[in-house]
Amino acid sequence: MSTTQEESRAVLADDPGELEVVRVHVPKRSVASELRAIKIVWRRELTRFASDRLRIVTQLVQPFLFLFVLGGGLQTLASGGTHGVNLKTFIYPGILCMSVMFTAMFSAASIVWDREFGFLREMMVAPVRRSSIVLGKCLGGATVATCQGIIVLAIAGLVGVPYAPTLLLGVFGLELLLAFTITAFGIMVAIRIKQMQSFMGVMQMIIMPMYFISGAMFPASGLPGWLTVLNRLDPLAYAVDPMRRLVFSHLHISAAAHHALDSGITWWGWRVPALLEAGVVLGLGIIMLAVAIWEFSAVE
Repeated sequence: MSTTQEESRAVLADDPGELEVVRVHVPKRSVASELRAIKIVWRRELTRFASDRLRIVTQLVQPFLFLFVLGGGLQTLASGGTHGVNLKTFIYPGILCMSVMFTAMFSAASIVWDREFGFLREMMVAPVRRSSIVLGKCLGGATVATCQGIIVLAIAGLVGVPYAPTLLLGVFGLELLLAFTITAFGIMVAIRIKQMQSFMGVMQMIIMPMYFISGAMFPASGLPGWLTVLNRLDPLAYAVDPMRRLVFSHLHISAAAHHALDSGITWWGWRVPALLEAGVVLGLGIIMLAVAIWEFSAVE
């Protein structure tokens, strides 16, 4: 975003005491300058996250409450339907998605803060494409959310999930996809909102229904018709299901437990493959990023 400056002295015959006039030379845009802009915005998001330790801690409170308090409290009540599987183990993939989703949403909120404090205007007049600014913010928010998800992933052993390399790598990849998509969605919404209070209200209206409808707390099969339709339309469901499928593939449980708890998402009786579910998440993220770039380019 840096510009080179060339100074030229303007001498006027009628005013020999004229001050120097600074001529600003704006370099041409190039791939290198756009990549530099993306890197700077990405690094800024990471710096803000790393310097705010209280934010890191507070954003872990809700996932841990759901996992250990709600999961532990309902274990006795739900034991008859889990076929011997610990309820905390069942909801753990949903908790991983929760930690990523909440962090990604609030990372996207930084664009509203930047607008309120005037920093966004400075970025918008920089000699770079606005798409580079949006992409840098999206990648920065996705990286921050993935880092938060890794913290929750580190406690897998406490809920009976093994630390298998293939499991950890697969979950990490799914967290990265989800973080990218949710951040793109958050930025798409935040671009049109001018006050942080409004953004928080909109996010609360969207986040909790999206989370509960996704099947993070219950199996995706055997639902009422209206809830099945909403579940299949929920983008988060296509991240929760492959993550749960990956976790359950590394557990030694009965066939009945697999059938009851890991039935997966189906389209007209056909179970959607995990790779296709991951493709749905990625495709939605790309679409929402494109919409966010278009909206940001249109903002004055």
